[in-house]
Order: sequence, then structure tokens, then C-alpha cells
Amino acid sequence: MERQLMKRLDEWRDARRRKPVVVNGARQVGKTWLLKEFGRTRFARVAYVNFDNNAAMTELFEGGYDVQRLLLGIQAETGQRVVEGETLVIFDEIQECPRALTSLKYFRENMPGLHLAAAGSLLGLTIHQGTGFPVGNATTLDLYPLNFDEFLDATGNGFLRELLLGDDPAAIAAFSAKASALLRQYYFVGGMPAAVLAFAEEGNFAAARREQVQILADYRLDISKHLRADEVEHVLAVWDSVPRHLGKENKKFVFGQIREGARARDYRSAITWLAQAGLAVPVRRVSKPGMPLAAYADDGAFKLFLLDVGLLGALSGLKERAVIEGSAIFTEFKGSLTEQYVCQQLLSGCGLAPYYWSAENGRSEIDFLVQSDEGTFPIEVKAEENLRSKSLRTFAGKYPDVDPLRFSMSPFRVESWMRNIPLYALQNRKLWAD
Repeated sequence: MERQLMKRLDEWRDARRRKPVVVNGARQVGKTWLLKEFGRTRFARVAYVNFDNNAAMTELFEGGYDVQRLLLGIQAETGQRVVEGETLVIFDEIQECPRALTSLKYFRENMPGLHLAAAGSLLGLTIHQGTGFPVGNATTLDLYPLNFDEFLDATGNGFLRELLLGDDPAAIAAFSAKASALLRQYYFVGGMPAAVLAFAEEGNFAAARREQVQILADYRLDISKHLRADEVEHVLAVWDSVPRHLGKENKKFVFGQIREGARARDYRSAITWLAQAGLAVPVRRVSKPGMPLAAYADDGAFKLFLLDVGLLGALSGLKERAVIEGSAIFTEFKGSLTEQYVCQQLLSGCGLAPYYWSAENGRSEIDFLVQSDEGTFPIEVKAEENLRSKSLRTFAGKYPDVDPLRFSMSPFRVESWMRNIPLYALQNRKLWAD
């Protein structure tokens, strides 16, 4: 299973001014596998420490930050000699030992040649008094569920992935039927590694759904583990409401739709928790396409997406027949799966922070707005080939410096005022602009 973040890890390994690296992400997105595979294929040996329920290692770090003392303990725990330049030291579930997270600062200062990588979830939510994230002393990389390109690799369609990322629109169009069918599979299976692996090995959607259901159950248990009873109630209420919000024409998150009488002040912290845990993605409204977009964002108006399109389908009870029936899946939940997919690909595949825009009178809306070195891109999402883009055209006329994009199931084409890009080729940034 190829993960694109491996390239970033390779760059980190070879960097001259290297800091310890922290791979952050929601549970079960593949952090442990990625670091172990990185160590197995790039280093002579791996010293792997898991802090989950590890009393001995917790006690070791409670004793202070003397690096040589810590190294002796790590070697005793793992049975591996730690040699700079030859050994990858992995701290897994580092959030379970906040002092181990703080120790990254001391390893950087006293052993700058050591390759030290950590994996964690809920970072920032589990820090205790006297500890903290080593700001400025660690490189943070975010890992997400498999994006569509990674899904293609994992299901034996690597050559198609290469074609979709190429600079030949005619060749891309020639394989639109195959790419569309695989995209429908991805909408159902999603990118959680366990679901993708089950689907790839067993060749049926039921196997993927079993894994998704288990992941959702594990997340609920995880939420209960880390929060008080009243906080759990609020977080789960927000989590369960996401499909309802995304199923509406206006996908702006409305607190009153969580349950009758729900107020923002009671549930805002729940949304913050879900976002920091990597389980949900708030997409904030911007008032205009200024530079940078974050400066024009409104914290009080946002859409809320999940971390994975497959989990959204599982949480919504999407049936296998929606995939079997072909294009039916593209209109399930009034396009919510498609917008979830686009949000996910913009974030994990393109490395872009998504926002959205809506008029003050609510009569027009731009589904997503992203910004990169190449420009500002207002994006309209179409679940099928319905290509009416009134809001996008109006927005482009009001802000002529933007580069409008439409993601749909229609083939690539350039019009006088915008570009249409197939949903399955969304990550091909060569198609976004000349």
C-alpha cells in the first residue's frame, strides 16, 4: 500500500537540519504502518516503542530528559542498538506519554543526528500540566485516509493513476468510463486503510463495510475514553448529525439541527474536539477571495465534513446497491458524498485548506475556495454532468482575478471563463491552470 507521505519522510531523512518528526492524524489512518514501513525499507534497524499501556517507558520518561539515560531505556525496551544514521527510533501512541512528546526537544538539542519519528492522535488534547508540544523543535506531518490516487495504487490501478495525473486530456477522456467506475468504488470504500485492504483482498463491498462499521464503533469508544459523560453526549450528537447537515441543499452547519433547542455555546467545544482529533473537517466561510483566505474567514459560519467519504457512507447507512446501480451513488444525499470527496481530496491529495463562500442574502454559494502559489480557485462541485454554474459565473464576474474551476463527471475542457475538470482527475494540478 503506497502512501504519498512516504516521499515527505524521505525528504526529512535526508535533510541536513533535521528535527524529530511527528506524524499526526486520526486513529486508524495508517500512521504506525507508515513509520514501520519507512524504517524497514530505509534503515538498518528500527527501535519501536509503543507508549500505550507501557508503564515501564512512562516511568522512564517521568525520570527526566537526560538523553543518554533515555537511550539506554529505549534499547532495553526494544532490543535494538540505537546508532545515529542507521537506526530509526519510533515513538508510537506518543500522546499516551506527554513527557515523551516534550523529550523531542532534548533529543533535537543533544542528538541532532538521530532519526526520531513519533506517531500520535489527539495531540494537543491529551497534554498535561508540565508538558507540551515541542514547538519549533519538531516537524509535523499530517496523515489522512488514502486519497483517490492512493486508492488506485492499492487496488492495482497504478498505471491508470499515472495516466490521470498526466498532461494529455484526450487520454484521460478515453478512460473516463473506467475511472468513473473506480471513483464510485472509492465513494463506498473510502480511504481508511483497513477498509481498502479488505476490499482489495476480498473483492467485495461487504468486507469494506464491516471494517468501516468497526472503525465507527472504535471511534465512539475512543470518544468515551477521553471525555466526561456530558462532553461525550455533545460530541456524539455532533458526529451523528453530520450526514443530516451534508444531506441538505444548504450545507452550512446549523446548531439547531443537532437536536431541538441545541445552542452553539453548548456544542462548539464538541466540534473543536472532533476537529483536533482529526475526525471532522470544518470548512469556514470567507467574506471575499482575499489574500490570505484565512484572514477573511468567519469562525461562526462553516460546513462540517468527516475525515473519510467511506465512513460518511457507513454512518449514513448507504447500501451496496448504490454502487452497483452506477451513477445513483453520485446523487445520494443530494451530492453530499461528492462534496465530501472533493473536500477530502483538496486537503489530503492537493495539500490545500478548503474554505467556502456564500452571498449575504444566501442566494448564491461557491462550494469551495482554495488558494495556492498559482492563484485563488473558486470551485463548484457537480455530482453528475449537470453543468449549470450560475453562482460560479456570477462570482467570477465579481472577482475577475480568480481562476474558476468546476469539478464534475464531464470531461476536461477549457471555456472562456472557467475550466471543467473530471472529478476523478481532481488531483491533477496541471489541469487547473496554464
